[in-house]
Formats: sequence, C-alpha cells, structure tokens
Amino acid sequence: MSTKNKLMLDVGQAEELKLAFRRNDWNNSHIKTLSEGDFLAEVLKVIKGQSEIKPIEHLIDTDAAPFRRPDWFVEKHIGRGLWRWNPDSIELFLSKKQKEKYQIGHELREIIESLTGKMVLNANVLDYLLDHSGLIPESWKGKEIFFWGTIYRDHHNKLYVRCLRWYDSEWRWHYYWLLNGGFNSDCPAALVS
Repeated sequence: MSTKNKLMLDVGQAEELKLAFRRNDWNNSHIKTLSEGDFLAEVLKVIKGQSEIKPIEHLIDTDAAPFRRPDWFVEKHIGRGLWRWNPDSIELFLSKKQKEKYQIGHELREIIESLTGKMVLNANVLDYLLDHSGLIPESWKGKEIFFWGTIYRDHHNKLYVRCLRWYDSEWRWHYYWLLNGGFNSDCPAALVS
C-alpha cells in the first residue's frame, strides 16, 4: 500500500488547518486552488527544503505610453523608468486646503508639481494596479487615489486626472476635471518619497 493511500486527516488536524487558514486570511476559493492539480506537490517541496518561496517583484514601466480614452490626449506624462511596486513607500498626499475642505484641481496640480524630492505616480501605476488588484492596500478603500503624473486633455481642452477607487465591490478607475473643485480629504495624490 502506498503512502498516499495511508493518509488520514483526523478531526484535530482538520481543525488545525482551518485555524491556520483563518489566521492567514484564506478563503474557500484559495483552498480550492491549493487543492487543484499538483500545487500541493510544490508546497511539499518547500516543506522538505527542496524549493523556496520568493515574492514576485512587480516592476512597472512608468515611461510607457499611458492608456487613454479615444477622445483624450496625453497633456503631460512624467515617467521615471522601471519602478518597483512597494506599498510601504507610498505617501497619500493631501494639501492643506484638502484637509480643511477641498482644493480646486488646477491649484492642487501646481502644489503637487512644486513638491521636491517626491515621485508623483502616473497612470501606468494605476493601470498596473487594476491588472494586479491584489496589490492594492485595503486602507485605500473609501478613498479616490489620484495619479497626477499623467494629465489628460479632451477635445474641448478640459484637463483631467485619473484616480483609482473601490466601487461596487471592485477596483475601478475614474477621473476628475481639473477646473472643478471637489478634491477633498478623500482624494489624496499617490507619491513616493
């Protein structure tokens, strides 16, 4: 009889697994994926010291041409080459006026552009995060995170900046017209020190 056939999972072991899954924020979908194919064979190699787990390095090309709607043009796009995603390095910046009430978009743009020593994240980072939404910090929910490194112009000469927001149980992008007010304390800019 092979070892595979002798495996038995008693109630105590099942409870240990359940508690471990809960402690590490697993859900039923994760457990299903773990159980499919030969994924567990790879996990066993880690346990036996034959393999190791390494985090994926997420590199974002901030210089690439950004996504744009067909009726928009890219007014300004500030790239900084390949940038490694690190949520701990992100600062969610608010101007003094935003903290008090709100800031007009053109005024806020000037303030953000005047910041020295800060990298203003652009729309390429926003779109990368939409494609890899598991990377987006939970603390960003309830806010509209703006990516001021890319400014768009429409055919009426209006300027826009895009943001990332949690809406209807998923991450989506949205945009604000710079002439309007409305950039309040829920509308921080994504910067890197």
